[in-house]
Amino acid sequence: MRERINNQIRAKELRVLDQENKNLGILSIKDALEMAQNACLDLIEIGPNANPPLAKVMDFGKYKYEVSKKLKKQKGGAKHTETKSIQIKIGTGDHDLELKAKTASKWLKEGHRIKVELFLAGRAKYMDEKFLKERLDRVLHLITEDYKISDAYKKGPKGLTTTIEKK
Repeated sequence: MRERINNQIRAKELRVLDQENKNLGILSIKDALEMAQNACLDLIEIGPNANPPLAKVMDFGKYKYEVSKKLKKQKGGAKHTETKSIQIKIGTGDHDLELKAKTASKWLKEGHRIKVELFLAGRAKYMDEKFLKERLDRVLHLITEDYKISDAYKKGPKGLTTTIEKK
């Protein structure tokens, strides 16, 4: 016979459930362990913070399998988004901007955030900020998906950046 009980159980009594989640009432630890041994099952603490603590009489392997199955289901339902990046320069041509905007629209449709960077080299870093914002806006106006600007224009070490995401 297998005997498993979580070392965390310090209370003298606990609420016990059977395999079908039927409440067997509040029992002493000794009685609950005896009941589990008679059924050739394990006593598993599933609610340590409850008052009295909650335990279940069932197979430990089956319990671990159910817990892992729940975790997988939660992870599968979560939508994975990441921040994609598009980099342009001051002299990037109109056709190239259209291609980058098309890619950005596709990524927005998938639900990703997009960091649009205006890469500045040399003396271009010291150009008028209004002019640089207009250059960055050129690509933003070509994006076909609805978006909102989540991070406003920021001047960084490599140039001007902004982050957009789906509305």
